[in-house]
Amino acid sequence: MTMPDITVATAADRDAVVGTLVAAFVTDPILRHLFPDDETYPRHAATFFGDLFDKRVHRSSIYAIGGGASVALWDPPAEPHAAGHPSPDGGAAPAYPADVLARVQGYDDAVHAALPTYPFWYLGVLGTHPDSAGRGWGRAVMRAGLARAAADGVPAILETSNPANVELYLRAGWEVLRTLPEPVPTWIMQQPPR
Repeated sequence: MTMPDITVATAADRDAVVGTLVAAFVTDPILRHLFPDDETYPRHAATFFGDLFDKRVHRSSIYAIGGGASVALWDPPAEPHAAGHPSPDGGAAPAYPADVLARVQGYDDAVHAALPTYPFWYLGVLGTHPDSAGRGWGRAVMRAGLARAAADGVPAILETSNPANVELYLRAGWEVLRTLPEPVPTWIMQQPPR
């Protein structure tokens, strides 16, 4: 089977990208820490991923494949890095209940403090809709951002709270820089430019 083309997402792709990420992260440890209630998870996760999309779409650094069935949200080195989560870059914070906002901000602060101080491309979110899993699309959209990091001569950084993803990333050439025990065990990983 031929792999579809990788595209740079535009505002027109927002609904497809957000829908993919909400479905892809339904059992992710950090998303379930942030939004533990099954009833409100879809709404809060859609707000969360929509905010991340809106803050990145103008940077031409959101890669999609299969009509948004797999997506990687990247931040270039010159942009603020905030753990792939709502960052203080001039936008208003999403409207969450106070407890949810406190969890989002607490996780963001913990990861932000653990990120390197040198320039890097940041893979804030990588997700594939469950209906499209196993096709290699996630790896393909990840490679698009890694190519930009390599072209800039800087490493790529990501964070994951899913232990199963650590092995996948290690096989893809990432290495663990450090781990955070709280609020959810999280691995900060790096891939040198290639």
